[in-house]
Amino acid sequence: MRIAIVGAGAAAVGLLDALAVSEAEAGEVTVFEPSAHLWRGRPYGPDLDRVLVNVPPAVMSIRHLDSGHYSSWLGAERAAAHMDDLFGQPLVPRARYGEYLAGTAETALATLRGRGWRTRVVAARIVAVARSRGLRLALYTEDGHEHTADQVVLCVGGGAPQDHYGLGGAPGFVGDPYPLASTLDQVQAGADVAVIGSGLTAVDVAVSLAARGHAGRIALVSRSGMLPHVYQRPLDYRPRHVTVDRVEALSREHGGVTLDDLAGLLRAELAEKGEDFARFTAELLTARSEEPVRWLRAQLAAVDDPRIGRRVLQQSAYTVGPYAWRLMSGSDRERLRRHLRLATSVAAPMVPVNAAALLGLFDSGQLTVAPGVRKIEAVEGGFRVRGDGGDLNADVVVNALNPPPQTVPRAAEQLVTSLLADGLAALHPSGGLAPADPRLHVVGDFAAGGTFITSGILGVAARAARTAGGLLTAQAG
Repeated sequence: MRIAIVGAGAAAVGLLDALAVSEAEAGEVTVFEPSAHLWRGRPYGPDLDRVLVNVPPAVMSIRHLDSGHYSSWLGAERAAAHMDDLFGQPLVPRARYGEYLAGTAETALATLRGRGWRTRVVAARIVAVARSRGLRLALYTEDGHEHTADQVVLCVGGGAPQDHYGLGGAPGFVGDPYPLASTLDQVQAGADVAVIGSGLTAVDVAVSLAARGHAGRIALVSRSGMLPHVYQRPLDYRPRHVTVDRVEALSREHGGVTLDDLAGLLRAELAEKGEDFARFTAELLTARSEEPVRWLRAQLAAVDDPRIGRRVLQQSAYTVGPYAWRLMSGSDRERLRRHLRLATSVAAPMVPVNAAALLGLFDSGQLTVAPGVRKIEAVEGGFRVRGDGGDLNADVVVNALNPPPQTVPRAAEQLVTSLLADGLAALHPSGGLAPADPRLHVVGDFAAGGTFITSGILGVAARAARTAGGLLTAQAG
Protein backbone atom coordinates (compact mmCIF):
# COMPACT_ATOMS: atom_id res chain seq x y z
CA MET A 1 0.00 0.00 0.00
CA ARG A 2 1.19 3.48 -0.90
CA ILE A 3 0.42 6.19 1.64
CA ALA A 4 0.88 9.87 0.80
CA ILE A 5 1.07 12.38 3.67
CA VAL A 6 0.55 16.00 2.64
CA GLY A 7 2.26 18.25 5.18
CA ALA A 8 4.95 17.59 7.77
CA GLY A 9 3.87 19.16 11.05
CA ALA A 10 2.81 17.63 14.35
CA ALA A 11 -0.13 15.76 12.78
CA ALA A 12 2.19 14.01 10.32
CA VAL A 13 4.57 13.12 13.16
CA GLY A 14 1.71 11.55 15.14
CA LEU A 15 0.63 9.54 12.10
CA LEU A 16 4.15 8.28 11.33
CA ASP A 17 4.73 7.34 14.95
CA ALA A 18 1.43 5.45 15.10
CA LEU A 19 2.36 3.52 11.95
CA ALA A 20 5.82 2.78 13.34
CA VAL A 21 4.54 1.26 16.60
CA SER A 22 1.88 -0.81 14.81
CA GLU A 23 2.14 -4.31 13.38
CA ALA A 24 1.62 -3.04 9.84
CA GLU A 25 2.88 -5.00 6.87
CA ALA A 26 5.53 -3.28 4.79
CA GLY A 27 4.34 -0.61 2.39
CA GLU A 28 5.38 2.78 1.10
CA VAL A 29 4.94 6.21 2.69
CA THR A 30 5.77 9.52 1.02
CA VAL A 31 5.64 12.85 2.85
CA PHE A 32 5.21 16.04 0.81
CA GLU A 33 6.39 19.26 2.49
CA PRO A 34 7.99 22.32 0.83
CA SER A 35 9.24 23.92 4.07
CA ALA A 36 12.82 23.43 5.21
CA HIS A 37 11.59 23.13 8.83
CA LEU A 38 10.26 19.60 8.65
CA TRP A 39 8.01 18.21 11.40
CA ARG A 40 7.65 21.44 13.37
CA GLY A 41 4.79 23.25 11.67
CA ARG A 42 4.06 26.92 12.34
CA PRO A 43 4.10 26.80 16.16
CA TYR A 44 7.33 24.91 16.87
CA GLY A 45 9.95 26.26 14.49
CA PRO A 46 13.17 27.96 15.59
CA ASP A 47 12.33 30.94 17.81
CA LEU A 48 13.20 32.80 20.99
CA ASP A 49 13.79 30.66 24.08
CA ARG A 50 11.27 32.89 25.85
CA VAL A 51 8.47 31.51 23.67
CA LEU A 52 7.31 28.56 25.75
CA VAL A 53 5.04 25.57 25.32
CA ASN A 54 2.12 26.62 27.48
CA VAL A 55 1.32 23.22 28.99
CA PRO A 56 3.18 20.56 31.02
CA PRO A 57 4.96 17.69 29.24
CA ALA A 58 2.34 15.09 30.22
CA VAL A 59 -0.19 16.62 27.80
CA MET A 60 2.28 17.15 24.93
CA SER A 61 3.09 13.56 23.98
CA ILE A 62 2.62 13.01 20.26
CA ARG A 63 2.28 9.26 20.88
CA HIS A 64 -1.35 8.47 21.64
CA LEU A 65 -2.01 6.97 25.10
CA ASP A 66 1.65 7.27 26.11
CA SER A 67 1.75 10.39 28.28
CA GLY A 68 5.37 9.73 29.22
CA HIS A 69 6.76 9.64 25.68
CA TYR A 70 7.69 13.32 25.54
CA SER A 71 8.92 13.38 29.15
CA SER A 72 11.22 10.45 28.41
CA TRP A 73 12.68 12.26 25.41
CA LEU A 74 13.14 15.43 27.47
CA GLY A 75 14.97 13.59 30.24
CA ALA A 76 15.47 14.56 33.87
CA GLU A 77 18.38 16.95 33.25
CA ARG A 78 16.66 19.04 30.59
CA ALA A 79 13.39 18.97 32.53
CA ALA A 80 15.17 20.37 35.58
CA ALA A 81 16.79 23.09 33.47
CA HIS A 82 13.34 24.28 32.33
CA MET A 83 11.51 23.90 35.65
CA ASP A 84 9.01 26.63 36.52
CA ASP A 85 9.00 26.89 40.31
CA LEU A 86 5.57 28.53 40.38
CA PHE A 87 4.08 25.77 38.26
CA GLY A 88 6.06 22.82 39.57
CA GLN A 89 6.49 21.55 36.01
CA PRO A 90 9.10 22.04 33.27
CA LEU A 91 8.11 24.64 30.68
CA VAL A 92 10.09 24.07 27.52
CA PRO A 93 10.77 26.53 24.68
CA ARG A 94 8.63 25.80 21.65
CA ALA A 95 11.72 25.37 19.50
CA ARG A 96 12.94 22.61 21.83
CA TYR A 97 9.56 20.89 21.54
CA GLY A 98 10.05 21.14 17.77
CA GLU A 99 13.25 19.12 18.23
CA TYR A 100 11.18 16.43 19.96
CA LEU A 101 8.76 16.31 17.04
CA ALA A 102 11.61 16.13 14.53
CA GLY A 103 13.37 13.39 16.49
CA THR A 104 10.16 11.38 16.80
CA ALA A 105 9.50 11.62 13.07
CA GLU A 106 13.02 10.57 12.10
CA THR A 107 12.89 7.65 14.53
CA ALA A 108 9.53 6.56 13.12
CA LEU A 109 10.82 6.69 9.54
CA ALA A 110 13.91 4.68 10.50
CA THR A 111 11.72 2.10 12.26
CA LEU A 112 9.50 1.74 9.22
CA ARG A 113 12.50 1.34 6.93
CA GLY A 114 13.85 -1.34 9.26
CA ARG A 115 10.61 -3.25 8.80
CA GLY A 116 10.84 -3.14 5.01
CA TRP A 117 8.88 0.06 4.28
CA ARG A 118 9.98 2.45 1.57
CA THR A 119 9.96 6.02 2.86
CA ARG A 120 10.50 9.33 1.08
CA VAL A 121 10.25 13.00 1.93
CA VAL A 122 9.56 15.12 -1.15
CA ALA A 123 10.29 18.86 -0.87
CA ALA A 124 7.27 19.96 -2.89
CA ARG A 125 3.83 21.46 -2.34
CA ILE A 126 0.83 19.41 -3.41
CA VAL A 127 -1.65 21.66 -5.23
CA ALA A 128 -4.19 19.08 -6.41
CA VAL A 129 -5.48 15.59 -5.66
CA ALA A 130 -7.78 13.85 -8.14
CA ARG A 131 -9.15 10.45 -9.01
CA SER A 132 -6.80 8.42 -11.16
CA ARG A 133 -7.23 5.41 -13.37
CA GLY A 134 -7.59 2.29 -11.28
CA LEU A 135 -7.95 2.42 -7.51
CA ARG A 136 -5.38 5.09 -6.72
CA LEU A 137 -5.49 8.84 -6.23
CA ALA A 138 -3.24 11.17 -8.18
CA LEU A 139 -1.34 13.97 -6.43
CA TYR A 140 0.11 16.91 -8.38
CA THR A 141 2.93 19.17 -7.23
CA GLU A 142 3.40 22.84 -8.09
CA ASP A 143 5.88 21.95 -10.82
CA GLY A 144 3.41 19.58 -12.48
CA HIS A 145 4.83 16.24 -11.34
CA GLU A 146 2.30 13.49 -10.70
CA HIS A 147 2.44 10.96 -7.87
CA THR A 148 -0.06 8.23 -7.05
CA ALA A 149 -1.17 6.73 -3.74
CA ASP A 150 -3.69 4.25 -2.38
CA GLN A 151 -4.40 6.44 0.64
CA VAL A 152 -3.88 10.22 1.06
CA VAL A 153 -3.69 11.90 4.46
CA LEU A 154 -3.89 15.68 4.69
CA CYS A 155 -1.82 17.09 7.58
CA VAL A 156 -1.89 20.67 6.35
CA GLY A 157 -2.11 22.53 9.66
CA GLY A 158 -4.46 25.36 10.55
CA GLY A 159 -5.51 28.65 9.05
CA ALA A 160 -3.67 31.97 9.11
CA PRO A 161 -4.41 34.91 11.43
CA GLN A 162 -7.12 37.11 9.95
CA ASP A 163 -6.53 40.78 9.20
CA HIS A 164 -9.80 42.08 10.67
CA TYR A 165 -8.86 45.74 10.31
CA GLY A 166 -7.46 45.69 6.76
CA LEU A 167 -3.94 46.72 7.81
CA GLY A 168 -2.04 44.40 5.47
CA GLY A 169 0.79 46.20 3.70
CA ALA A 170 0.83 49.17 6.08
CA PRO A 171 4.38 50.04 7.31
CA GLY A 172 4.76 48.83 10.88
CA PHE A 173 2.02 46.19 10.69
CA VAL A 174 3.01 42.61 11.60
CA GLY A 175 0.37 40.25 10.20
CA ASP A 176 1.71 37.06 11.81
CA PRO A 177 4.00 37.34 14.85
CA TYR A 178 5.68 33.94 14.55
CA PRO A 179 8.54 33.39 14.60
CA LEU A 180 8.96 36.16 17.16
CA ALA A 181 12.74 36.01 16.79
CA SER A 182 12.48 37.63 13.36
CA THR A 183 9.34 39.77 13.68
CA LEU A 184 10.40 41.48 16.92
CA ASP A 185 13.79 42.29 15.39
CA GLN A 186 11.90 44.79 13.24
CA VAL A 187 10.44 46.64 16.25
CA GLN A 188 12.43 49.64 17.48
CA ALA A 189 13.21 49.49 21.20
CA GLY A 190 11.34 52.69 21.95
CA ALA A 191 8.32 52.10 19.73
CA ASP A 192 4.81 52.14 21.14
CA VAL A 193 3.30 48.76 20.24
CA ALA A 194 -0.37 47.82 19.97
CA VAL A 195 -0.91 44.06 20.11
CA ILE A 196 -4.24 42.98 18.60
CA GLY A 197 -5.72 40.39 20.94
CA SER A 198 -5.37 39.46 24.58
CA GLY A 199 -4.96 35.69 24.37
CA LEU A 200 -1.90 33.43 24.57
CA THR A 201 -0.28 34.78 21.41
CA ALA A 202 -0.64 38.34 22.69
CA VAL A 203 0.94 37.25 25.97
CA ASP A 204 3.84 35.71 24.03
CA VAL A 205 4.39 38.99 22.18
CA ALA A 206 4.28 41.19 25.29
CA VAL A 207 6.52 38.95 27.38
CA SER A 208 9.01 38.48 24.54
CA LEU A 209 9.22 42.23 23.91
CA ALA A 210 9.96 42.81 27.58
CA ALA A 211 12.57 40.03 27.64
CA ARG A 212 14.37 41.79 24.78
CA GLY A 213 14.52 45.03 26.79
CA HIS A 214 11.76 46.85 24.94
CA ALA A 215 11.34 50.35 26.38
CA GLY A 216 8.22 51.59 24.59
CA ARG A 217 4.65 51.23 25.73
CA ILE A 218 2.74 48.02 25.01
CA ALA A 219 -1.05 47.85 24.77
CA LEU A 220 -3.16 44.71 24.37
CA VAL A 221 -6.09 45.92 22.27
CA SER A 222 -9.13 43.73 21.76
CA ARG A 223 -12.90 43.68 21.82
CA SER A 224 -13.21 41.81 25.13
CA GLY A 225 -9.99 42.74 26.95
CA MET A 226 -10.16 39.32 28.61
CA LEU A 227 -6.84 37.71 29.54
CA PRO A 228 -6.33 33.95 29.60
CA HIS A 229 -6.75 32.21 32.92
CA VAL A 230 -3.55 31.14 34.65
CA TYR A 231 -2.59 27.47 34.67
CA GLN A 232 -2.83 25.86 38.10
CA ARG A 233 -0.38 23.28 39.36
CA PRO A 234 -1.41 19.89 37.97
CA LEU A 235 -2.99 17.45 40.42
CA ASP A 236 -2.96 13.68 40.29
CA TYR A 237 -6.70 13.55 39.68
CA ARG A 238 -8.72 11.61 37.13
CA PRO A 239 -12.32 12.67 36.57
CA ARG A 240 -14.93 10.05 37.40
CA HIS A 241 -17.98 11.76 35.91
CA VAL A 242 -16.71 14.05 33.13
CA THR A 243 -15.47 11.21 30.94
CA VAL A 244 -16.06 9.90 27.44
CA ASP A 245 -17.66 6.75 28.92
CA ARG A 246 -20.24 8.79 30.86
CA VAL A 247 -20.99 10.96 27.84
CA GLU A 248 -21.39 7.83 25.73
CA ALA A 249 -23.83 6.38 28.27
CA LEU A 250 -25.87 9.60 28.28
CA SER A 251 -25.98 9.57 24.51
CA ARG A 252 -27.35 6.02 24.44
CA GLU A 253 -29.95 6.94 27.05
CA HIS A 254 -31.07 10.29 25.59
CA GLY A 255 -30.25 9.91 21.91
CA GLY A 256 -27.68 12.68 22.15
CA VAL A 257 -26.04 14.95 24.69
CA THR A 258 -27.15 18.40 25.86
CA LEU A 259 -25.28 21.19 27.59
CA ASP A 260 -27.43 20.50 30.65
CA ASP A 261 -26.22 16.89 30.59
CA LEU A 262 -22.60 18.03 30.54
CA ALA A 263 -23.21 20.57 33.29
CA GLY A 264 -24.75 17.77 35.34
CA LEU A 265 -21.61 15.67 34.96
CA LEU A 266 -19.43 18.57 36.10
CA ARG A 267 -21.81 19.28 38.99
CA ALA A 268 -21.49 15.65 40.12
CA GLU A 269 -17.70 15.80 39.76
CA LEU A 270 -17.46 18.87 41.98
CA ALA A 271 -20.00 17.60 44.52
CA GLU A 272 -17.97 14.45 45.04
CA LYS A 273 -15.04 16.66 46.07
CA GLY A 274 -17.20 18.90 48.24
CA GLU A 275 -17.08 21.84 45.82
CA ASP A 276 -20.01 24.08 44.95
CA PHE A 277 -21.01 24.23 41.27
CA ALA A 278 -22.75 27.63 41.53
CA ARG A 279 -19.71 29.22 43.20
CA PHE A 280 -17.43 27.74 40.55
CA THR A 281 -19.44 29.08 37.61
CA ALA A 282 -19.78 32.50 39.26
CA GLU A 283 -15.98 32.69 39.63
CA LEU A 284 -15.52 31.79 35.97
CA LEU A 285 -17.81 34.60 34.88
CA THR A 286 -15.81 37.21 36.81
CA ALA A 287 -13.22 37.03 34.01
CA ARG A 288 -15.63 39.07 31.87
CA SER A 289 -16.03 41.98 34.26
CA GLU A 290 -13.06 42.06 36.63
CA GLU A 291 -10.40 44.72 36.10
CA PRO A 292 -7.59 42.85 34.26
CA VAL A 293 -4.72 43.57 36.69
CA ARG A 294 -6.76 42.73 39.78
CA TRP A 295 -8.05 39.58 38.11
CA LEU A 296 -4.56 38.51 37.01
CA ARG A 297 -3.23 39.01 40.55
CA ALA A 298 -6.03 36.80 41.92
CA GLN A 299 -5.32 34.16 39.28
CA LEU A 300 -1.65 34.00 40.24
CA ALA A 301 -2.60 33.67 43.90
CA ALA A 302 -4.77 30.66 43.00
CA VAL A 303 -2.04 28.63 41.28
CA ASP A 304 -1.95 26.22 44.25
CA ASP A 305 -5.73 26.24 44.84
CA PRO A 306 -6.61 22.55 45.44
CA ARG A 307 -10.09 22.80 43.90
CA ILE A 308 -10.51 20.69 40.78
CA GLY A 309 -13.08 22.67 38.75
CA ARG A 310 -10.88 24.52 36.29
CA ARG A 311 -8.50 21.61 35.98
CA VAL A 312 -11.36 19.30 34.97
CA LEU A 313 -12.67 21.81 32.43
CA GLN A 314 -9.21 22.30 30.90
CA GLN A 315 -8.61 18.58 30.58
CA SER A 316 -12.08 17.74 29.27
CA ALA A 317 -11.97 20.50 26.63
CA TYR A 318 -9.51 18.37 24.66
CA THR A 319 -10.51 14.85 25.73
CA VAL A 320 -14.28 14.75 26.29
CA GLY A 321 -15.11 17.95 24.39
CA PRO A 322 -14.55 16.79 20.78
CA TYR A 323 -16.59 13.62 21.38
CA ALA A 324 -19.45 15.45 23.13
CA TRP A 325 -19.48 18.15 20.44
CA ARG A 326 -20.44 15.62 17.76
CA LEU A 327 -23.43 14.50 19.86
CA MET A 328 -24.81 17.96 20.64
CA SER A 329 -27.62 19.78 18.86
CA GLY A 330 -26.96 22.83 16.70
CA SER A 331 -28.65 25.10 19.25
CA ASP A 332 -26.40 23.89 22.08
CA ARG A 333 -23.35 24.33 19.89
CA GLU A 334 -24.42 27.88 19.18
CA ARG A 335 -24.87 28.54 22.90
CA LEU A 336 -21.30 27.44 23.48
CA ARG A 337 -20.00 29.55 20.61
CA ARG A 338 -21.50 32.63 22.26
CA HIS A 339 -19.07 32.01 25.13
CA LEU A 340 -16.08 31.51 22.84
CA ARG A 341 -13.74 34.00 24.50
CA LEU A 342 -14.41 32.73 28.02
CA ALA A 343 -14.12 29.11 26.91
CA THR A 344 -10.74 29.66 25.25
CA SER A 345 -9.54 31.65 28.26
CA VAL A 346 -10.23 28.64 30.49
CA ALA A 347 -9.18 25.89 28.07
CA ALA A 348 -5.95 27.63 26.99
CA PRO A 349 -4.52 29.25 30.13
CA MET A 350 -1.18 31.00 30.36
CA VAL A 351 1.62 29.49 32.39
CA PRO A 352 2.46 31.13 35.74
CA VAL A 353 5.91 32.37 34.68
CA ASN A 354 4.32 34.38 31.86
CA ALA A 355 1.52 35.58 34.13
CA ALA A 356 4.08 36.86 36.63
CA ALA A 357 5.99 38.64 33.85
CA LEU A 358 2.76 40.18 32.61
CA LEU A 359 1.85 41.37 36.09
CA GLY A 360 5.27 43.03 36.41
CA LEU A 361 4.66 44.90 33.15
CA PHE A 362 1.25 46.06 34.36
CA ASP A 363 2.65 47.19 37.71
CA SER A 364 5.42 49.17 36.01
CA GLY A 365 2.90 50.95 33.80
CA GLN A 366 4.54 49.74 30.59
CA LEU A 367 1.65 47.42 29.70
CA THR A 368 -2.06 48.27 29.47
CA VAL A 369 -5.21 46.57 28.23
CA ALA A 370 -7.55 48.50 25.93
CA PRO A 371 -10.91 46.70 25.58
CA GLY A 372 -13.84 47.63 23.38
CA VAL A 373 -11.76 48.20 20.25
CA ARG A 374 -13.93 49.13 17.26
CA LYS A 375 -11.43 50.22 14.63
CA ILE A 376 -7.69 50.29 13.94
CA GLU A 377 -6.47 52.44 11.06
CA ALA A 378 -3.14 53.32 9.54
CA VAL A 379 -2.40 57.05 9.82
CA GLU A 380 0.61 59.18 8.99
CA GLY A 381 3.51 57.97 11.11
CA GLY A 382 1.76 54.98 12.64
CA PHE A 383 -1.67 53.74 13.69
CA ARG A 384 -4.72 54.92 15.58
CA VAL A 385 -6.76 52.52 17.71
CA ARG A 386 -10.33 53.61 18.37
CA GLY A 387 -12.11 52.02 21.31
CA ASP A 388 -14.63 52.55 24.07
CA GLY A 389 -11.98 54.19 26.26
CA GLY A 390 -10.90 56.69 23.63
CA ASP A 391 -8.16 56.74 21.00
CA LEU A 392 -4.72 55.19 21.34
CA ASN A 393 -1.73 55.83 19.05
CA ALA A 394 0.92 53.26 18.17
CA ASP A 395 4.04 53.06 16.03
CA VAL A 396 3.72 49.31 15.45
CA VAL A 397 0.72 46.97 15.38
CA VAL A 398 1.24 43.23 15.90
CA ASN A 399 -1.63 40.94 14.91
CA ALA A 400 -1.82 38.35 17.71
CA LEU A 401 -5.25 36.96 16.87
CA ASN A 402 -5.41 33.20 16.66
CA PRO A 403 -6.57 31.67 13.36
CA PRO A 404 -10.17 30.44 13.62
CA PRO A 405 -10.31 26.64 14.03
CA GLN A 406 -11.10 24.52 10.97
CA THR A 407 -10.40 27.31 8.47
CA VAL A 408 -8.69 26.61 5.16
CA PRO A 409 -4.91 27.01 5.54
CA ARG A 410 -3.61 29.63 3.13
CA ALA A 411 -0.97 27.33 1.68
CA ALA A 412 -3.57 24.62 1.03
CA GLU A 413 -6.21 26.76 -0.71
CA GLN A 414 -5.39 25.49 -4.20
CA LEU A 415 -5.34 21.89 -2.98
CA VAL A 416 -8.69 22.25 -1.22
CA THR A 417 -10.21 23.82 -4.34
CA SER A 418 -9.17 20.76 -6.36
CA LEU A 419 -10.64 18.35 -3.80
CA LEU A 420 -13.97 20.18 -3.82
CA ALA A 421 -14.06 20.35 -7.61
CA ASP A 422 -13.38 16.63 -7.96
CA GLY A 423 -15.95 15.69 -5.30
CA LEU A 424 -13.33 14.06 -3.10
CA ALA A 425 -14.23 16.24 -0.11
CA ALA A 426 -16.65 18.90 1.09
CA LEU A 427 -16.36 21.81 3.47
CA HIS A 428 -18.25 21.04 6.67
CA PRO A 429 -20.94 23.58 7.68
CA SER A 430 -19.22 24.04 11.05
CA GLY A 431 -15.76 24.29 9.50
CA GLY A 432 -13.07 21.90 8.40
CA LEU A 433 -12.80 19.46 5.51
CA ALA A 434 -14.93 16.30 5.35
CA PRO A 435 -13.59 13.58 3.01
CA ALA A 436 -16.15 12.13 0.60
CA ASP A 437 -13.84 9.34 -0.52
CA PRO A 438 -12.61 6.55 1.83
CA ARG A 439 -9.10 6.94 0.43
CA LEU A 440 -8.82 10.51 1.74
CA HIS A 441 -8.21 11.43 5.39
CA VAL A 442 -7.62 14.63 7.37
CA VAL A 443 -5.59 14.85 10.61
CA GLY A 444 -5.18 18.01 12.63
CA ASP A 445 -7.11 21.21 13.11
CA PHE A 446 -8.51 21.20 9.56
CA ALA A 447 -10.46 17.98 10.19
CA ALA A 448 -14.24 18.51 10.04
CA GLY A 449 -16.38 18.03 13.11
CA GLY A 450 -13.96 19.58 15.60
CA THR A 451 -15.03 21.94 18.36
CA PHE A 452 -14.63 25.72 18.30
CA ILE A 453 -11.41 25.32 20.31
CA THR A 454 -8.18 24.68 18.40
CA SER A 455 -6.96 21.09 18.70
CA GLY A 456 -4.30 20.37 21.32
CA ILE A 457 -1.49 17.87 20.81
CA LEU A 458 -3.45 15.15 22.64
CA GLY A 459 -6.35 15.55 20.21
CA VAL A 460 -4.00 15.54 17.22
CA ALA A 461 -2.27 12.39 18.50
CA ALA A 462 -5.60 10.64 19.07
CA ARG A 463 -6.85 11.42 15.58
CA ALA A 464 -3.52 10.39 14.06
CA ALA A 465 -3.71 7.04 15.84
CA ARG A 466 -7.30 6.46 14.65
CA THR A 467 -6.31 7.35 11.09
CA ALA A 468 -3.33 4.99 11.22
CA GLY A 469 -5.67 2.23 12.37
CA GLY A 470 -7.96 2.95 9.43
CA LEU A 471 -5.04 2.85 6.99
CA LEU A 472 -3.93 -0.51 8.31
CA THR A 473 -7.46 -1.88 8.08
CA ALA A 474 -7.55 -0.80 4.44
CA GLN A 475 -4.17 -2.44 3.91
CA ALA A 476 -5.38 -5.72 5.40
CA GLY A 477 -8.54 -5.56 3.25
